[in-house]
Amino acid sequence: MKKWSFPLAILTLIIFFAFRLTYESDVILNFDKKVAEILFGNRYIEFFHYIGEPKFVVWVAIILIVYLAWIAKNYRGMLFVVLTFAVGNVLNQMLKKWVQRSRPEIEDQLTSFSFPSGHAMTGILYLFTVAYLLSENNTKARQIQLWIGAIVLTILIGLSRVAGARHFASDVLAGWCIGYTWFIICVFWYERRKRVFNKNNIK
Repeated sequence: MKKWSFPLAILTLIIFFAFRLTYESDVILNFDKKVAEILFGNRYIEFFHYIGEPKFVVWVAIILIVYLAWIAKNYRGMLFVVLTFAVGNVLNQMLKKWVQRSRPEIEDQLTSFSFPSGHAMTGILYLFTVAYLLSENNTKARQIQLWIGAIVLTILIGLSRVAGARHFASDVLAGWCIGYTWFIICVFWYERRKRVFNKNNIK
């Protein structure tokens, strides 16, 4: 990853805690209300919540692990997927229980807590993981395509949760922030282990 990715991960962690401390403030509540007014009921955006659903993410994880095991022979990458997909999801559930923010008030609302958005957090984790791993040993043009696709889909998944009134906009922003931070932590581990492995092989 680029050197600026790591300072950005620290910044997103700070922003996450800023949302955690201020989500009940008038400024954030007004912000959530305005974004909800813009996006609520947009069926085109709301459709993208399907690619952030847990079942879909699990299938992506399975396909990616099979690819890494049988084609790429990247066993470290398989553990990387577990850290980002599975551990990231557990982290999201822990944060929800810690904050215990209620979801927007609508009929047939979900009963789980709202902050941070699971779709936003796991969305950025699984899409960035796919882009990152598939970018290895690939052309510059393909890398750009993969990352643009991952970023666009991440944004649409997050916005879909506001369009469907399942989350507040601040939940989504917090999910993206902590998801990116966890992703970079996993990347730091992955790249460090890779350097150690290559160094040992040279010896």
